[in-house]
Parts: sequence; structure tokens; C-alpha cells
Amino acid sequence: MRADRLISLVLLLRHRGRMSASQLAEELEVSERTVLRDIDALSTSGFPVYAERGRHGGFELLPGFTTDLTGLSVEEATALLSADASASLGMSSAFASAMRKVAASLPDEQRRVATSVAERVLVRPEGWLRDTAPDEHLGLVQQGVFLGRRLRIDYEGRSGPSRVRTVDPVGLVHAAGQWYLMATVNGDDRTYRVSRIREAELLTEPARRDPKIDLGKLWDAGRSRFRSTREMVRVQLRIRGEHLASVEATAVEVEIRSESVSESESESDEWIELDVLFGGVEHACSTVWMLGEDCEVLGPHDVRSAVYLRARQVMARHAADEP
Repeated sequence: MRADRLISLVLLLRHRGRMSASQLAEELEVSERTVLRDIDALSTSGFPVYAERGRHGGFELLPGFTTDLTGLSVEEATALLSADASASLGMSSAFASAMRKVAASLPDEQRRVATSVAERVLVRPEGWLRDTAPDEHLGLVQQGVFLGRRLRIDYEGRSGPSRVRTVDPVGLVHAAGQWYLMATVNGDDRTYRVSRIREAELLTEPARRDPKIDLGKLWDAGRSRFRSTREMVRVQLRIRGEHLASVEATAVEVEIRSESVSESESESDEWIELDVLFGGVEHACSTVWMLGEDCEVLGPHDVRSAVYLRARQVMARHAADEP
């Protein structure tokens, strides 16, 4: 474990440049005392690590230092080799070439184990009945992010007509099967679902953005702001156990309250009571309707009433053809 940590420390300094002991400790999830011991061990082993004192000081490798050390474990190599090239932002040939180089750099035994396991993993975006439509403008948005150039996009939000705006792209995030563009508009953080971009144009102007932006923190902050604007509702559901994964995939939070099995003891008769947090009554009702007769709302009353009223409206609309 320490050898892996020392390799990671060297790669961090190569990639990031000067870093303080506290920054290294946070990245490696160890104490600052451990980082100092590791730095001492690297120096003793001949790695050209030096310390710069002062307010903006830290540890750094001598300029021009290079190493072919990758530090890939079998698990890490397997994860890379199992990745689907078609999901690599439209750069299939470059991604495949990089993976070949990764495989070639591994020792024989590691390469054999990693490729053997990777051949048993297949990633496909399409399902049995529905093909996932590709995000039409993902490639151009990617160029804006990578080249650091502004984008003019015609974006259709959740409500209202589409609107053209000029954005400074910060990064791309893939979450819950969707691509999102993180950007700023006049310095304010914005998040755009790439599938809702109707038109996109790559401008010649350089993007105005912080070179040290933390994309993860930016995404978490935007997600928290979005959730704070939603009127969350906690609902008690009774569902068939086979649909638990579907509820977990769409809800904000899910807690299992109890489980019960009917007298037949069959898998399809297993029912579960859940305490579920939804992003509003409409969100809760859409999930209930998706599950149909395999779901019952136990509370609160307003959600149960909303489901009942919608059921009556559907019955009234479809009753005309009944004898």
C-alpha cells in the first residue's frame, strides 16, 4: 500500500506541479505527517523532490524530471481496459489507441489478467427496446471545453421557448446517463443538459474561466442549489420488491421500512414498504404511475389524493368505448 502511495505522490507532483503537504494529504487520504515521511523516503530513493518554503511554498519535482512509472494495479488496468470507447466523448480512435498503449506498458502477467477480465465486460448505452439517441452537439461542446473557447448555444430549458446565449465552458459531467455542460455566463455558474442544446457554435474568443476550477465542487454546489429550489416531499410507498431498483434510480433518497412476503412465498409476491424522498408531488406521482398496480401510496394524504384524482381522469377519458 505504501508503494502505491509513493507512486501516486510522484504522479501528483508531475501532473499538478507544486503542492503543499495539506493538499497532498487530502488527495492521498493520509495525514500530513505521513506525507512528510513519504517525501523523505522519495528523496532518499533518489527522486528529485525539493521543498519551497513560504506562504505559497510546497513540494515540487525538479524541472525536466520524467519517469515511465505508471503505478497501474491490475484492478486499475482492468477498469481502464473495460471502458467503452464509444462513450469516450466521441474520440473512439484516440481512446482505443491510448488503451492499446496502456495494455502494452503492463507486465505480461498483469496484461493477461486485466485483458481477460475486461473481455467479459460490455458497456452499451442502448437497451432491449429503446436505442439511446446520441447528443448531437456533444462533439462541438467538447471542443469548446478542451480548446478553452466560448460557445454560442440555442438552449431549450425545462419551461419556455429556447434562447440563444454565449457561455464560457468550464467542463463536462456525465451523470445518471446524461451529459451536462458546466459553464459560466457573465461570471455566474450555469449547468446545461447537452441533449437540450438545439444549436451550437464554437467561437474564436477564448473562454474566461478559472484555470484552477474544481469541477467536482462546482457540480455539487449546482446540484445542491437545484435541490434547494425544489419542494421536497417524503412519501411512504408499498411496492413489489422487484421494482426497488427502479425507485432507487429515480428518487432522491430511499429507505426500506419493512419487508413482507405473501403466503405463496414466491419472489413476485414480495412487497416492501419504503420511505422515499421525491422532488415534489409531481415527481412522486410520475414514479407511482410508472409502477402501476405494483405500487401503493401509504401517505401523505395529498400525494395519495393526487394519484386517485389522476386515475379518475384517465378512467373518464377512456370510458367512452366501454359497453
